[in-house]
Amino acid sequence: MRNDQIILKPIMTEKSTMLKDSYNKYSFIVHKNANKILVKNAVKDLFNVTPLNVNIINVRGKKKRVRYKIGYTSSYKKAIVTLKKNDKIGIFEGA
Repeated sequence: MRNDQIILKPIMTEKSTMLKDSYNKYSFIVHKNANKILVKNAVKDLFNVTPLNVNIINVRGKKKRVRYKIGYTSSYKKAIVTLKKNDKIGIFEGA
């Protein structure tokens, strides 16, 4: 699996922005089969930063109802990457 296939997209929410500003932690949606080592290497190669720690969470789909039908949103895997003190990722900074 190539590095650009492991990291699918960044998560830019209010909570992830607070993590980025306070603790230098960045959140990504990653491929279902990705593990911590693959995510760490992908972040290192794609963004030229030094990841210190990677936490991975499986997010289950939530139950949603549209009129009389009940369904689920899709589940995904989320990675929270802690970077070295002065490292920044440009897509989160607006550059």
